[in-house]
Amino acid sequence: MEMQKLYLLVPLAPLFGAIIAGLFCRVIPRWLAHTAAIAGVAIAFVASYLIFQDVQAGNTFNGSVYRWLTSGDYHFEVGFLIDQLTVTMMLVVTFVSLMVHIYTIGYMQDDPGYNRFFSYISLFTFAMLMLVMSNNFMQLFFGWEAVGLVSYLLIGFWYTRPTAIFANMKAFLVNRVGDFGFILGIGLVLSHFGTLDYAAVFAKAPTLAATTIPLFGAGSSVALMSAICILLFIGAMGKSAQVPLHVWLPDSMEGPTPISALIHAATMVTAGIFMVARMSPLFELSDTALSFVIIIGAITALFMGFLGVIQNDIKRVVAYSTLSQLGYMTVALGASAYSVAIFHLMTHAFFKALLFLAAGSVIIGMHHDQDIRNMGGLRKYMPITWITSLIGSLALIGTPFFSGFYSKDSIIEAVALSHIPGSGFAYFSVMASVFVTAFYSFRMYFLVFHGEERFGKAAAHDHHPAPTKAAAHGDADAHHGDDAHGDDAHGEEHHGLAPGQKPHETPWTVTLPLIMLAIPSVVIGYMAIEPMLFGGYFKGAIFVDSEAHPVMEELAHHFHGALAMATHAVTTAVFWLAALGVASSWFLYMKRPDIPEAIKTRFAPLYTLLDNKYYFDKFNEVVFAGGARLLGRGLWKGGDVGLIDGLIVGGSVRLVTWFAALARLFQTGHIYHYAFTMIIGVFVLMTLWVTRA
Repeated sequence: MEMQKLYLLVPLAPLFGAIIAGLFCRVIPRWLAHTAAIAGVAIAFVASYLIFQDVQAGNTFNGSVYRWLTSGDYHFEVGFLIDQLTVTMMLVVTFVSLMVHIYTIGYMQDDPGYNRFFSYISLFTFAMLMLVMSNNFMQLFFGWEAVGLVSYLLIGFWYTRPTAIFANMKAFLVNRVGDFGFILGIGLVLSHFGTLDYAAVFAKAPTLAATTIPLFGAGSSVALMSAICILLFIGAMGKSAQVPLHVWLPDSMEGPTPISALIHAATMVTAGIFMVARMSPLFELSDTALSFVIIIGAITALFMGFLGVIQNDIKRVVAYSTLSQLGYMTVALGASAYSVAIFHLMTHAFFKALLFLAAGSVIIGMHHDQDIRNMGGLRKYMPITWITSLIGSLALIGTPFFSGFYSKDSIIEAVALSHIPGSGFAYFSVMASVFVTAFYSFRMYFLVFHGEERFGKAAAHDHHPAPTKAAAHGDADAHHGDDAHGDDAHGEEHHGLAPGQKPHETPWTVTLPLIMLAIPSVVIGYMAIEPMLFGGYFKGAIFVDSEAHPVMEELAHHFHGALAMATHAVTTAVFWLAALGVASSWFLYMKRPDIPEAIKTRFAPLYTLLDNKYYFDKFNEVVFAGGARLLGRGLWKGGDVGLIDGLIVGGSVRLVTWFAALARLFQTGHIYHYAFTMIIGVFVLMTLWVTRA
């Protein structure tokens, strides 16, 4: 019973902080708002750690805490499933959220919406915790939709900016597309399993493995498990930004940097990865679904990485890195290496939050200029930001002994061992992505922290005017992903450093979270790889059919310890691809900066394709948005104006008018007319009667 109270404390503490900071945001001082929010998340983190220790001692929990609704034989409940997978996510979410909360004190100190922002990020943490702690699909869907709703509020936090409003609406609508598939999958589960409880569904799943359901028309059918898993994964494609439902994530940079870190590192985008891992007993029954997952992940990992190469907005480089790394996690899920995907989710949360918060620190130091073309040589002005950024970049590219190396290398090895259809393409994609990731990561690093100092003497293209008419109407391509859109504390357009002005290191509220995140970015992979992947840590929480998908068993056979794995890495192609990416970026942007411009000119069509993000936004704008407008116009002109107003309403009016005009001819008011009409009527009736007789 005491532990159950602790379970409730984890999500309710951030919710309580959000209520205090939100409902009383106009009357309480700033210190009280951030103290309440930070205290709530800190309590949740401590409680999560105590629960983690309890689970490590062998104590798990699966039960209901509240019955929300009963409908016939169906019971909809709020409940918790506390196991190794849950506590891992709880620790990651609460720790990263705590660092972001502390960082926000320094980053948002001049913003008039300070209290409101703390309320939102605490509410975001509550929603994610409800999602990962759920033991049933109904509560999962509640958390799923709640993180989507709060992300809408956070991305559009600076609601006076047209680009921010467009970005949050875009995120909301794209996620509705994914969530439509998600709720259809949940509906299939309820209709065929008769329950939404995870344990009951997983127990019954093998008996329905051969079940098929009709598809579209008579004679065609699809396996029930394939349909459920693919529909659930479509929801994950929206939340975890997989192609083609990825388009909202880069535009989420319109929100303040702290929320960019929280969305990209520990909350919303990890929800889809977690959900598929939780549903492993279902996905293991469908190779079709696994193949679909691995191919989508491979496309995302490689092709979103290419887009990071041409970005000049410091936050957008990191954003496209997130898309690519989410592709890696998805590839691992498709290879049945669910524990490896969660392992990379955990390591990625630390170094990606570090990179985003470091980018925000650079933005503060540069007086809110986000364009890396206006930076250079910041190492001597911002030493803490520099070293933590370097650590985050080394972890991201998979440098041996850094946390990202252990998880990323494990994904590549798992894909190499997989025999799921599409695994060959996936292996090529993740290998090519190693070079691409190293190239764009260190392109940004070198341009920001090394080389010539370019700040204070920005060229005309480096300033950021007010949004154009196109941008004001939601044209996300108006800036082509190159120019910074402004990220200052007031959400206004920025101008960067004035001539002669120098950058500066940020306050301790910003640098302390950087240091705290840099530590696990170095050590957590080395410490956790053996127990999490090969020590049975996820036993009972993640299910793998080792006979059909023996990837993890073969991976364990090749593993000889974290130290041996790192020392052996220098002999592998993965290491040399990453090294080549770093060397290439140094040569092209530090020694011969003329070459990238020449390549851009020489391969202008390719650059244009990347600059327009493969025209996904244009396609959506023309086909879906334009098609919806065309359909609406057709229904308006043809249905409303033509059919309803013209035929039904207008026709009725004309018919009544005609009949009234005709009847008016017989309503003269003269008695002899009415008598004559009656005589004629009687005569007609008598004639008909005589004729019938």
